[in-house]
Amino acid sequence: MVRSRKLCCWTTKGKGMVKMIDGKILLTGVMAVSLILSGCGSEKVSNENTSAVAQQSSQQQEQPKKIEKTKQPEKEKTLQQKALEDSSASMGQKNALKKAISYAKNMHMSKLAVYEQLTSEYGEKFPEADAQWAVERLSDIDWKKNALEKAKSYQKGMSMSVDAIYDQLTSEYGERFTPEEAQYAVDNLPR
Repeated sequence: MVRSRKLCCWTTKGKGMVKMIDGKILLTGVMAVSLILSGCGSEKVSNENTSAVAQQSSQQQEQPKKIEKTKQPEKEKTLQQKALEDSSASMGQKNALKKAISYAKNMHMSKLAVYEQLTSEYGEKFPEADAQWAVERLSDIDWKKNALEKAKSYQKGMSMSVDAIYDQLTSEYGERFTPEEAQYAVDNLPR
């Protein structure tokens, strides 16, 4: 069978092909530098030639190239992440840890304040053992940074003096940060 469309095929030694249909050039596959002209100038190309070239092209298109991704080095898991995945930890321990993370990261609480919130009858009411287990696993919390964030909120929101902020941060009725954490906070407040 013979086609009557204007068609010219150039093959490239099995590396792809170029088609010219009605004056438009279509490229498929990977092109080699040297092209072998086959049947150009003819307005009629046998169906056998075009089907062989089309079959070669479709085989190349069916085989997608594998793109290898470079693996990013895995970050070492924190003690918190390991604890949450630990099958030996109880659900109570894991829930206490989730709450502890939330209080430490979102409310910038001190380690002792987190523990007290977890065990308080007015707070989370976790058993002391679960709360202690959770607080011991807050390894990536920067307690000095938490103290500084609390200090900034007292400075800006309540217009407190540096001395009053220090006292509030270390008070047993206040934030319960360590003296070292509180000193870091007031030393780094904006002046």
